[in-house]
Amino acid sequence: MSTPPEPRDAANWARTVARLQLGEVPAEAVNLNVTGRRVVGPVQGFGRLWQKTYRVDLGAEVDPTEVIRVWKERFPSFWPARNNFYGPLTGIAPGEVALLNMAVAGRLRLSTGVLVLYADEESFTFMTPEGHMFAGWITFSAARTDGRTAAQVQVLLRANDPIYELGMPIVLNRKEDAFWRYTLAALAAHFGVENASVTKAAVCVDRRRQWAHAGNVWHNAGVRSFLWAVATPIRRHRRPSGS
Repeated sequence: MSTPPEPRDAANWARTVARLQLGEVPAEAVNLNVTGRRVVGPVQGFGRLWQKTYRVDLGAEVDPTEVIRVWKERFPSFWPARNNFYGPLTGIAPGEVALLNMAVAGRLRLSTGVLVLYADEESFTFMTPEGHMFAGWITFSAARTDGRTAAQVQVLLRANDPIYELGMPIVLNRKEDAFWRYTLAALAAHFGVENASVTKAAVCVDRRRQWAHAGNVWHNAGVRSFLWAVATPIRRHRRPSGS
């Protein structure tokens, strides 16, 4: 019996991995909550299911494939200050894992990561690990409509656990909106569009909370990052002199 041929876009998808593994990361990075974690999509999340779409118009002169090429190559440069994306040297490619250090409050940093689930010349998609704020997929794309090119970030997500779900209406929604608006405005500025207007559309796809996944709180990267930061003075005190 012959083996069915692989789909034509098979090379654009990440191979199935049981647990995430990180390569080398800079010494200054906080490396927590990624290695050994499984990836989780909306099915494995706890909170209500949302689809959010952020979009910016880049004008008639920009080619969508050029947008994606630049976005992949310079991805961290479009992020707000104090938020770090430590990607592999090979860049944004299917199956690669990146470490994220996100600004939370004051000097507190949340350490988490993403898996590059899919990447081609027109789009790329990240999937989140256990403990991330959201269980979901984030797709970055560019397309031409009516002679104009638009760049887009589309997120399909659930809050990963009850703590994050409580934080959604208080702070997480606002921070996420500000993050992606900044990113798309910075991308637009790179292509010569200053003070770009970023639109947002949000739809609650499923209002149910999945109580079967409430135990996701055990992996909460925010809690674990906070405890790691609190314990930092103790680790320094115990470190042998001269090390």
